[in-house]
Amino acid sequence: MKESLNLPPRFRLLQYLAACYALFLAYVSLTPFSGWQEQGLYFVDVLTAPLAQTYTWFDFILNCFSYMPLGFLLAYMLRDRAPAVYVLLMATLGGLLLSVSMEYAQMYLPRRISSNTDLISNTSGAFCGAAIALLIAQYGWFSRIRQWHDKWFKHGSLGDTGLALLAIWVFAQTNPSLPMLGSVFVSEVARWPFDIVPRAPFNWLECAEVALNLLLLGILLSTLLRERRNTINALLLVLCMVTLIKFVAAAVLLKSWALLLWLNSEALLGMFAGLLLLLAAMKLTHKWLLGLSVLSALLYLLLLLSLLFDNKPSAAMRLYHWHYIHMLNYNGFSQLVILLFPVLLLGYLWRTAMLRK
Repeated sequence: MKESLNLPPRFRLLQYLAACYALFLAYVSLTPFSGWQEQGLYFVDVLTAPLAQTYTWFDFILNCFSYMPLGFLLAYMLRDRAPAVYVLLMATLGGLLLSVSMEYAQMYLPRRISSNTDLISNTSGAFCGAAIALLIAQYGWFSRIRQWHDKWFKHGSLGDTGLALLAIWVFAQTNPSLPMLGSVFVSEVARWPFDIVPRAPFNWLECAEVALNLLLLGILLSTLLRERRNTINALLLVLCMVTLIKFVAAAVLLKSWALLLWLNSEALLGMFAGLLLLLAAMKLTHKWLLGLSVLSALLYLLLLLSLLFDNKPSAAMRLYHWHYIHMLNYNGFSQLVILLFPVLLLGYLWRTAMLRK
């Protein structure tokens, strides 16, 4: 038997999550992926240049927090395979290598700035994330997460792939400039005193898209759980988690008048309709449920293509406190994940069907 098949489920899942997060960092660092050209720069000059005088503490902290999850995942993945000191070193080195690669590639992008200060802050974030992982992993309550995973979720590479897909979905949906389970960026103008903002007509396509999104999420959960009867409870738990994170993100990132714009009527009605559809779908046999999943994913993809055609990530920039390019990159990545989710889900469902034969 191949060695990859003998990997413990926790290690395999963390591999998927670390790879996905590394791809996210690469996307944020290199977007818009256009205008590549030689600018006469040498990387050694970037490394030895004086620290940027315009670099703020906000930039440093933001970069640190961006690389902390990567360091955390790498350290927690490797913590049983080497002494703590070596794990800390390897996780930090992993963050350093990724940051060096991104800073080197940015030298060929005229719209990006390659900086040694970014390199220091990114590596510091990976180090802090790895240290936090090694620290909290010593406590007994943290080890119960693995026991909880083994009790409620199916084992195997397919189950780990589904959990990674679920994590990607959650990451995209917590964007506060997107409606709850929606894909159309909120672009309502600021409400100045005594200004009358015309109310936008109810968007039935967006409502249907929210309903299908919730249905697909429920079907994904049903394939991950050991008992299908726990799907609704798991779905409500995920929705509560997304709602809480979305509210906190809105409170931190958005202006006060935009705090609850993500909870619109299309989202509320769509979630109610999607929950009813899921309740009916849970009564189907596995064969019919798989057929419904494929049909729903294709229809959801068509709706996304029609809704995202005229909706750009920059449409929601006026909602944010800060108009940094990081916010625009985050919106762009959220839109990309939302568009890829039904495609990845179709591949996951196809693989599920093949293994059941």
